[in-house]
Amino acid sequence: MENKIINLGIFGFGVVGQGLYEVLNRTKGINARIKKICIKDPNKSRPIDSSYFTTDKNEILEDPTIDVVVELINDTEAAFEIVSKALRNGKAVVSASKRMIAENLPALYQLQAENKVPFLYEASSCASIPIIRNLEEYYDNDLLNAVEGICNGSTNYILTKIFEENLSFATALQQAQDLGFAETDPTLDIEGYDPKFKIVILLLHAFGTFVKPEEVFNFGIHHLNDFDIQFAKQRNCTIKLIAQCRRQNGNVFAYVLPHLIKEHNLLYDVYNEYNGILLESAFTDKQFFVGKGAGGTATGSAVLSDISALLYNYRYEYKKIKQNNQPSFTNDVKLKVYLRYKTPDQVDLAEFFNISEKYESTEWRYVVGTINLQKLREAGWLKNKDVNILVLE
Repeated sequence: MENKIINLGIFGFGVVGQGLYEVLNRTKGINARIKKICIKDPNKSRPIDSSYFTTDKNEILEDPTIDVVVELINDTEAAFEIVSKALRNGKAVVSASKRMIAENLPALYQLQAENKVPFLYEASSCASIPIIRNLEEYYDNDLLNAVEGICNGSTNYILTKIFEENLSFATALQQAQDLGFAETDPTLDIEGYDPKFKIVILLLHAFGTFVKPEEVFNFGIHHLNDFDIQFAKQRNCTIKLIAQCRRQNGNVFAYVLPHLIKEHNLLYDVYNEYNGILLESAFTDKQFFVGKGAGGTATGSAVLSDISALLYNYRYEYKKIKQNNQPSFTNDVKLKVYLRYKTPDQVDLAEFFNISEKYESTEWRYVVGTINLQKLREAGWLKNKDVNILVLE
C-alpha cells in the first residue's frame, strides 16, 4: 500500500468517527482519504457534506476501490458482522470496538489467518496509548510478568473529581457525561465491563492466552460511598479502578477491581480522563505509559495510527500464541481486600482465609482480609448495593 492513496470506508460517525475525521484532516503525512461513511440515521445533521454518507453497508463492503474498512459503531453484533465480511472480502480492517473484539477474539484471529489480511485495533484498548503494538513488538518474548493500570478514562475522571474536588459521585458522573467521556448509560464504565474487555485483549497480546470476558471478574466503582472515600483518605490513599493481568506460578490471572493506591504508586498521579499502564517484566522491572484515555481526537489518533501502519503493510504477528508456551488462565489467586457492609447477614466472612482488621459502627462495618478471587466471582453478596470492595496494595 506504500506511496498510494488508500481509500477508507468508515462505519459510524459518532465521537470517535468525528475525531478521526478531524485528526485525518490535520495530519499532512498520511496518504489516506475518506471515500464513504455508513451511518444509521440519514436525517441527523452532521458537520460534513452529505455526499460522504450512505445507509447501505455494501456501498463500502462491496466497493473494490475501498482498501481499508474502519469500524467505529456501538452495536457489537453488527460490528462483528461488518468486520468479518470486510476481512473475507480481502480488506484490511481497523476497529475501536473493544467489546466486539474481546467477545470474538478466537474467530477474529482465524479470519485474519485465513484471509491473509491485517486487522488492527490499537484504539480499542487505551485510546491514545500504543500499548498493543508495544506488547507485540517490544515484549515479544515471554519475560513479561504483568500488565496493569487504569484503562477507563470515564471512571478515572469521576474518581479524580471525587478525590481532588470533593464532588459527589452523581455530580462527577454527570460532568463526565456532559464532556462525552461517559455514555448516557454509564453501566459499562462504572461497573468495570469496559476495562474488562480491554484487559481480555491485552492479555492475548501479553501472554498469548485466549480468555472469554465472562471468565474475568469485574467489579467497578458503582457501590463506592463516602465511608469508603474517608477510609482511603485516612490512609493517605486514593482509589483507582484497576484492570490487571499477571503471570503467577505458570498460570495467568486477570480482573478489574477498585484499588486503594498509595502515593508512591505511579498510577496515583494519573488524573481525569487519562489512562496509565504499568508493564512489569523480568529484566526491566516496571515501565509506565500514560496518555488520554477518552475523547474523540485521542481515540481518533489511535485509529489514524493503525491506518498509517497499514500503509507499511503492518500486521499483528501474535508472536506469543506461536511460542506454544501460553500460560493457562486461572481465578485461583489470593487478594488482600477491604470489604465494607452494613449488617452481618449481607456478607459471608467465612469465605476469608484471614481477617487482619475489623471495624463496626452504628452505620457501617468493614473487614480487611485475604480472599480467593474465585470466591469473589461466586459471591452473590457483592450484588448488594450496601457492600463494596477495594483491593489493598
